[in-house]
Amino acid sequence: MRLVITGSIATDHLATFPGRFADQLIPDQLSHISLSFLVDDLEVRRGGVAANIAFGLGLLGLAPCLVGSVGPDFDEYRVWLKEHGVDTEHVRVSSRHRTARFMCTTDQDQNQIASFYAGAMAEAARIDLCGVVGGTGGTGLVLVAPNAPEAMIRHTRQCAELGVPFAADPSQQLPRLTRDEVRLLVSGARWLFTNDYEAALLAELSGWTRQEILSRVGAWITTRGAHGVTLATAGGAQQSFPAVPSAAVADPTGVGDAFRAGFLAGTSWGLPVEVAIPLGCAMATRALETVGPQQYTVSPADLLTRVADTYGDQVRDRIALCLDLPS
Repeated sequence: MRLVITGSIATDHLATFPGRFADQLIPDQLSHISLSFLVDDLEVRRGGVAANIAFGLGLLGLAPCLVGSVGPDFDEYRVWLKEHGVDTEHVRVSSRHRTARFMCTTDQDQNQIASFYAGAMAEAARIDLCGVVGGTGGTGLVLVAPNAPEAMIRHTRQCAELGVPFAADPSQQLPRLTRDEVRLLVSGARWLFTNDYEAALLAELSGWTRQEILSRVGAWITTRGAHGVTLATAGGAQQSFPAVPSAAVADPTGVGDAFRAGFLAGTSWGLPVEVAIPLGCAMATRALETVGPQQYTVSPADLLTRVADTYGDQVRDRIALCLDLPS
C-alpha cells in the first residue's frame, strides 16, 4: 500500500550564528525587537516538510507519492527526488509563483529562528486528493503535513470522505490556524505528530484538554529532541523512548521529518508502534549529522547498529526483517 505525503516543498537557506540567541534578548525590550545576526555561513539546500519526509521514505525503499505545489524552477529538484525513490507525478507546477523558500538561522545551542515564504505553495489547495488517491494503486495512509492552511483542510476532509486513513502533522502551521481548523485537522487522525512546544500550542489553540485530544486520535507522538520521543494513547500509559545518541551533531533542520519517515516506514511494514519509533529515532540522528534535511544517507548495517545500541537486539531484529536496502 502506498504512502501519500502532502505538504510543503521548498528550498532551504540555512545559516549558522556562532553565539546564542538568548544572549541577545533584553527582557524589558521584547515588545519591540530589532536584531540582525552576522552569520558564519550559508547553505542552500532542498527542503520542505513533505519533500523531506518523502525523501526519507524513498531512502528506505517505499516509493512514496509526494503531493504539493511548486514553481517552474522545480525541474532539477524533481530529478533529485525521483533519483531517491520519490514519485513526483502529483506535484503541481504553478505558472505564476516560484517554489517556496525556508530561511533559517541556527545558534550554537541548536535554537532556530526561521521565516517561510509560501510562493507556489499557496496554490496547493487546488490539488484534488481524490484523483491522487485513486491513482496510487491503493493508498495505505495520507500524511497531511504543513502546507497552505486551505490545502491542509481540504485534504483532511477528502481523506474523511474517501475513508482513507490519515496522519496529522500541523506543526509549523499551528500559529496560522483557527480553533475550528485545528480541531478539524486533528479529529480522526491515526497518528498525530508534534514536538514538545507544538503539543502545548495545539492544546491551547484547540481549546481541548490533552485527554480530549487523545480521545480523537489513534496515538499522539511527540518528538522531544535529545530527550527522545513520547507516545500517548487514550486510556493508556504514556511511553517514553530515548533518542539515538550522536557524537557529530551538524544541523537540526529536518530531523523531525526524518523521524516521521522512519516511523511511517515502520508502521507501513506492519511493525508495532514500539518498534517503528526506534527506527524513526535512528533516522532522525542520521539527519542530525548532516547539514540540510536531504543530505543524509542510510544503510541497513548502520541503522540496525544504532537501534541495537539504544533499544536492544530484539527491536533491531524486528526491524531487520523488514529493512531490505542496498548496503
